[in-house]
Amino acid sequence: MINKNGISRRLLLQGLGAAIALPWLESGRHLLGAESPKKPTQRFACMFIGDGISPPHWWAKGSGANMELGSSLASLEKHKSQLNVINGLFNKHAGGGHARCAGNILSGEALLRGRLIRGAVSMDQRLAKKWEDETALSSLVLGCEQPVAGFHESEYSMVYASHISWSNPDSPIPIELHPSLAFDSLFGGQSSTLQTSILDDVLEQATSLRNQVSRSDQVKLDEYLSSVRETEQRLQRLNKFAAEENNQPTSAQRPPAGQPKDFREYSRLMCDIIALAFQTDRTRIATLLLSRDLSGQVYPYLNIKDDHHSYSHSNEAKEYQGIVKTHVEQYAYLVDRLANMHEGDGTVLDNSCLMFVSEHWNAHNSNQVPLLLAGGLGGTLQTGRTHDFLNAGNEKRKLCSLYLSLMDRMGLELKEFGDAKERLAGI
Repeated sequence: MINKNGISRRLLLQGLGAAIALPWLESGRHLLGAESPKKPTQRFACMFIGDGISPPHWWAKGSGANMELGSSLASLEKHKSQLNVINGLFNKHAGGGHARCAGNILSGEALLRGRLIRGAVSMDQRLAKKWEDETALSSLVLGCEQPVAGFHESEYSMVYASHISWSNPDSPIPIELHPSLAFDSLFGGQSSTLQTSILDDVLEQATSLRNQVSRSDQVKLDEYLSSVRETEQRLQRLNKFAAEENNQPTSAQRPPAGQPKDFREYSRLMCDIIALAFQTDRTRIATLLLSRDLSGQVYPYLNIKDDHHSYSHSNEAKEYQGIVKTHVEQYAYLVDRLANMHEGDGTVLDNSCLMFVSEHWNAHNSNQVPLLLAGGLGGTLQTGRTHDFLNAGNEKRKLCSLYLSLMDRMGLELKEFGDAKERLAGI
């Protein structure tokens, strides 16, 4: 909000009944007489692909600018100096097979077979709890594939196959599947009709604010407002197409089926929303389930006819290579978005940790977990590295040891987590 005395402490613009939180501006800090924060604001996001990867094409070697990447990771080429490519980690209680491997990917907990659901609080929600009083949203839990009910032949509930984020041991957090509703959570319920641009409604305020801040902050503000505008317009197009398919007038409220059919459009809208949330500090924690375990997603644009899970059993075939590659491209898209958001002397990516992970190395094989990290986590995480823990021994390659290391760097120090009591060496 802008008043005659300058920028208010909330650094918000008001429009359509919604409060638009702005990215932290150095000029705002100066005008308010606030001290610079002792350390950068840190963020964590996890993107998950079900049913493993294509091992022959999932590799990295070398470091920094000399790092070489396999074809599955080719879309990350320009950001390789900001990566940690980690192979060989072990999730002890995954146990192979389907269903339970996804349900404990962020907790490492031994899950319960049968009708009674029992897991553990996932590490993303441990972090969300730590910061819940400092942000408008404790976390974003998003997905691009509908959860499924019933039981797998292993007698594990398909609840485990469909969710990675758990706030309590008895039930996962419901996944938000609609980009429009996820957008609403950032900008308020009045944005839900999306017929009038929020930015149009606050344009005068935004122009006034722009005239009061430094040149570097003008760049940040322009970047942010452009991001909001682009995401808003894409959502409007989505709702228009959905309305036409359902024979509804475009002036009606959002149709219930507001999900893009094209996986790339769908996932990138969700990535845009995570980027906006991180940029404005509306939340510092997000998960995005790109595809669940036993995934039924199809990818017509790859010219393949069968579903995701079916192709995973031929994980070296070109069809599955294409599926894995298209998932990594969505991760690269979010990495690129955050790398181009200025923050202080660096970028939002510099202060974040973006994780990409699958529950399997290949079909039914959870002996090692493929995992990527991008971002420096506020200078606490060295980047431009490759790691292989496969031959380190099971006690030295625990996935939960990595989580302990990351949570330490984010100010949450636990004696143990999942099956781990020690931090992962070399991270």
